[in-house]
Amino acid sequence: MFTAIFGSVEQGIIYAIMALGVYLTFRVLDFPDLTVDGSFVTGAATAATMILLGYNPILATLVAIVAGFIAGCMTGILHTKGKINPLLSGILMMIALYSLNLRIMGLTAENTIGRPNIPLLNSETLFSTFQTFWSNLGIDAALNNVLKSIGIQQVPSTWGTLIVVLLITILIKFIADWFLKTEVGLAIRATGDNKRMIRSFSANTDTLIILGLGLSNALVAFSGALIAQYSKFSDVSMGIGMIVIGLASVIIGEAIFGTKTIMRTTLAVIAGAIIYRIILALALRVDFLDSGDMKLITAIIVILALVVPQFVDKNKERKRKAKRAAERSQVKTVEQGGKGLA
Repeated sequence: MFTAIFGSVEQGIIYAIMALGVYLTFRVLDFPDLTVDGSFVTGAATAATMILLGYNPILATLVAIVAGFIAGCMTGILHTKGKINPLLSGILMMIALYSLNLRIMGLTAENTIGRPNIPLLNSETLFSTFQTFWSNLGIDAALNNVLKSIGIQQVPSTWGTLIVVLLITILIKFIADWFLKTEVGLAIRATGDNKRMIRSFSANTDTLIILGLGLSNALVAFSGALIAQYSKFSDVSMGIGMIVIGLASVIIGEAIFGTKTIMRTTLAVIAGAIIYRIILALALRVDFLDSGDMKLITAIIVILALVVPQFVDKNKERKRKAKRAAERSQVKTVEQGGKGLA
């Protein structure tokens, strides 16, 4: 059980980067961007292809981020310059990226136009490099001895991976917090709230939308590149439903932790991604569910995350109204008693 939850936390932290990208478009820009399903695979395909061709994993990951940024910018251009509906812009780019991802992965084999997947089983990745580093320092053994001392016998052997992804995600969270408080970040937030208002200040909303979509999909592609290196493979279908996973993370985090400040919201999104992966792992341990039910479980989680807070809010509002009615009734009783004495 502990090992399964540990793995879910690792994956949740990586997927949290993707969820932050989804948060930028859906919450900050108010843009329903479906490019995510394609740009996630673009990041994975680009990183896996470059690693298989012998490039450094860090360089491969950086190029994957750039590829995701370009994909997001193209969606923005289709919408702003091509005057295409936001939803349709994302769908068109997602469809185009499917073929492009096949082409990218096809670069690893001669005379191959497209390749649906790339294995990285014997390749050096970002995680294997850092895992070796942490193991040499003795951190893995020390942490596992601590767990065994408190009675947990099935201990993981990838503490280095957890430490790396945690540091990366926290760094991105603070960079996002800082960026959204800069002049450009505030302009992007204002564009999502009220385009007409920000245009009245002579701001170029088209550029801001393109930049916001580019940054969002850069984070999504980064997450895809890390997932490909974490799971040791890249597949053209690994991005299906990714937008729903991102939304589930955002909704769960916001419902539990709130959205009073930017720092709190980004932290909530990260926590939501981790909670989502843990719920999914626990659900798959139920006897009558298997791995083929993952999409169904995801849909149910999103539905519950959307519906339950509404019932909670209604219940709170009902209690507030009942309390106010009781207070007014009490006041009236006191006033009537005072008049009777007079």
